[in-house]
Amino acid sequence: MGTTSMPHYDLVVIGSGPSGRAAAIQAGKLKRKVLVVDRKSKLGGVSVHTGTIPSKTLRETVLNLTGWRERHFYGRSYRVKDEIAADDLKTRLHMTLDYEVDILEHQFNRNYVETLDGLAKFVGDNEIEVSVDAGDKVRLTADKFLISTGTKTFRPDWVPFNRTTILDSDEFLEIDHLPRSLIVVGAGVIGVEYATMFSALDIRVTLIEPRDSFLDFIDHKTIQEFSHQITENGVDLRLGSPIEKVEDAEEHVEVTLKNGRHVRAEMLLFAAGRMGATDKLGLEAVGLETDHRGRIEVDRATYQTKVPHIYATGDVIGHPSLASTSMQQGRVAACHALDTPTLNESPWYPYGIYSVPEISTCGMSEEELIEREIPYEVGVARFRETSRGHIMGIEHGMLKMLVSLKTRRLLGVQIVGEGATELIHIGQAVMNLKGTVDYFIQNTFNYPTLAEAYKVAGLDAFNRMPIPEEFKVPRGKGKSASKK
Repeated sequence: MGTTSMPHYDLVVIGSGPSGRAAAIQAGKLKRKVLVVDRKSKLGGVSVHTGTIPSKTLRETVLNLTGWRERHFYGRSYRVKDEIAADDLKTRLHMTLDYEVDILEHQFNRNYVETLDGLAKFVGDNEIEVSVDAGDKVRLTADKFLISTGTKTFRPDWVPFNRTTILDSDEFLEIDHLPRSLIVVGAGVIGVEYATMFSALDIRVTLIEPRDSFLDFIDHKTIQEFSHQITENGVDLRLGSPIEKVEDAEEHVEVTLKNGRHVRAEMLLFAAGRMGATDKLGLEAVGLETDHRGRIEVDRATYQTKVPHIYATGDVIGHPSLASTSMQQGRVAACHALDTPTLNESPWYPYGIYSVPEISTCGMSEEELIEREIPYEVGVARFRETSRGHIMGIEHGMLKMLVSLKTRRLLGVQIVGEGATELIHIGQAVMNLKGTVDYFIQNTFNYPTLAEAYKVAGLDAFNRMPIPEEFKVPRGKGKSASKK
């Protein structure tokens, strides 16, 4: 085993997911010497290989091949491709992943970001050791470090994973056949996305969540609307059912619930949680600790850990665990680490869940407004009430906005339905610019569009609220003017 040395860097980024990538490119644009350390097979991180990009690519492939969006017109039996196989899904998936990695390598090259393939481990305050090919170890030093190692799947001992019929969410992307029935354990973002996606393939799906509720960070009434839609689409939603046992019965997988019920299926996807990928970083060498889920605590304004020259961003620091927010975190951390001024992060960011149907939210929920004792009014629009929705054959879909009764400002938007993750940005812009419900009344939207739902919801809220003084016409104004 050989030992070599490498030069000193201004910033070393461990992990090349969305936050690590953004931080490294930002440092490169600032003309600093920066290095990204990651495994060769994982350039781009979880986001590119097993998370954001793969699941969204699969979703689009499923909706296209099944003709899902056209079934309102042509019936539930309508399909673009009669026989859909696992290879149909994986072909497009691998093309997309190869493209993403190619783009990332180009961005690094263009911004003079160096890369090193290997596993990094802290061995001193400003020194790491990287295990590279052929057992060699490379030691290097840096002024600042950024940990953006992301997460890995949670695999409890009581689940008999076998890589064929009982799989975690990483393994699930490489299935060699589509099952006739599927059990998904865990109604978090990943579980909900895959459960609804495979239901759209007309696969019988049972979604098990041990707790009595799911996706609790989203407005409760929005989740009620979503639950209604996915059960109507064929997902068997089992809430409040803790699991007693998971059995590999060869011909099928059997789950025994503590309430005595049994669920059988050809395949099981275990998607109940993820852990911070920090166990091999040697954090003890620099005096850093993690919580029980392997996550690192940081100052949320700068993303510094308790060790000032070490930063952490992305999923490894926990909520909100979004690729979009992670990229912003990476930029902020890099700028702070390299003593460069940067704009503060916006307080209102959108949350997108790429299920079938999509969910996207921005701002506060009704529960938050009630808890903070903020008087509010609600405006609701149904997509089927818009001409565009009818043209597209959308039977369901809802946009809800929450408006302050005191200031008339828009405080929150929740959307369930086609295009939710795109539409949410209109509400996000209005909130960040401190706009009011009056914006939607006074402005014209393209017709026909789904965005017109904002106008409908705005009018719905406006008509329930006291009329502002500037909108009132003084009585007798016309008469007095004519006398003069």
